[in-house]
Amino acid sequence: MNHATFLNTLLDEATLPFRGGGKFAYHYARGKLSSDCIFRELLRQGIFPAEGHYLDLGCGQGSLFGWLLAARKLHEQGNWPADWAPAPKALSLRGYELMQKDVDRAARAFGRDHPLVDIRQGDMCRVDFGHADVVTILDALHYFDHAGQQDVLTRIRAALPPGGLFLTRIGDASAGLPYHLCNWVDHAVTFVRGHRLPRLYCRPLGEWVALLENLGFSVSTMEMNEGKPFANVMLVCRVPPASQAE
Repeated sequence: MNHATFLNTLLDEATLPFRGGGKFAYHYARGKLSSDCIFRELLRQGIFPAEGHYLDLGCGQGSLFGWLLAARKLHEQGNWPADWAPAPKALSLRGYELMQKDVDRAARAFGRDHPLVDIRQGDMCRVDFGHADVVTILDALHYFDHAGQQDVLTRIRAALPPGGLFLTRIGDASAGLPYHLCNWVDHAVTFVRGHRLPRLYCRPLGEWVALLENLGFSVSTMEMNEGKPFANVMLVCRVPPASQAE
């Protein structure tokens, strides 16, 4: 099976639950997962740990969770590219989402008693994160002010164990026109999902990295645009293992 055929199979499997969430939920999931290269690269490069407990902040209807569950299912069936890292095994998938409509779509997609998936309405600036091995925020940190960003990132660091992973994607405010194009698309997508058009609190890439490193993360950066004229950068932020922290 070539990569294109595999990705179509993975997409079909990942979006199957969202058929139960309604036409919008299904087509939104298909559009998001098929057009955004970050989902493919997270699996191909083996960014996530072999297994762990996940917390996705600003998780929407749970498209990432559908992707992870589908990937693990195909991997266990032996339907997996030989040149990709093994699919991660999620021990639990918790998510918080501000918009109740998205939470309702997630409930219809995964059911309210899913053994792994638990998505609840909540503001990441206020909810208790508990503990997780992996925390993700995709394209949402810039929706609240710099003081709020500092607080959220500090609490994420406290929620992660030695060796834990925080993964986020930001728009590099120092990138000129591509950054402004990112903002325009962000406003459009936000409007379609039913949010009011927000004020955005962005930072230059170097400022994001310095902020995260000051919190004790080891940070690596990867452009995540795949030929599109945007300024998206994935930040892979790891807590040093206990042996290194001593």
